[in-house]
Amino acid sequence: MKAMKYYLIILFVALFFMQKSQSQVIISLLLGDKLNSDKLEFGLDGGANLSNISNLEGTKMMPDFHLGFYFDFKIQPKLFIHTGVIVKSTMGARGVTPYSVGNENLDSLFMDGDIDRKLQYFNVPGLVRYRFYDYFHIEGGVQLGLLYKATDIFKEKVYDKEDLKFKYDVLKINNYKRFDAGVVAGAGYKLKKGDGMTLGVRYYYGLMDIVKDNQGDRQSNSSLYFCVALPIGKGKAEAKGEK
Repeated sequence: MKAMKYYLIILFVALFFMQKSQSQVIISLLLGDKLNSDKLEFGLDGGANLSNISNLEGTKMMPDFHLGFYFDFKIQPKLFIHTGVIVKSTMGARGVTPYSVGNENLDSLFMDGDIDRKLQYFNVPGLVRYRFYDYFHIEGGVQLGLLYKATDIFKEKVYDKEDLKFKYDVLKINNYKRFDAGVVAGAGYKLKKGDGMTLGVRYYYGLMDIVKDNQGDRQSNSSLYFCVALPIGKGKAEAKGEK
């Protein structure tokens, strides 16, 4: 019950301060040993991801990174519920075709360039994880996202590559839905005979059209995650339990 209380406190703080990912990391480090037990593992989750948006012609996958914290609830010896909060999670695409922003000077400068579309979400996964031999696991479930920042970065070459840039806040013009949802599948390997950090790969496929009042084909997020999950305070919690 104490672990669940701390989880709810951290979740509330993360929702309130979702733009400031460093605050969640500090809270995680401070409370790590209090959250770990024989039925619960708590830690930091981060890594690299490659994202794209469907039905945008000519776009490429956009590399970025993600950071958050996780909880593994042990249901049975090999069955777990994995959840948490990915505080910093950027989706989007590279190579989007430029469009008019209502300013003739800017439109003429970037008409031959391209756009990096960055959609920053606050994501909460809910996965069922099955572990083999205490080392390997497979997982699947859903992920919910809350959009808090959306930026189109217009780029053009003048003298050097991409030396002319313009950031356009597309969330203010209300183009995108605030909520996203999709399905997730992945696999991973836990080091130190099942007691150390976890290396994993995970794929997210969005089920929702992210564009408001879209008159064309559905545009949805997708992202390939390369994850490193690091338990926080687990050793300290085990030492307390032995005492």
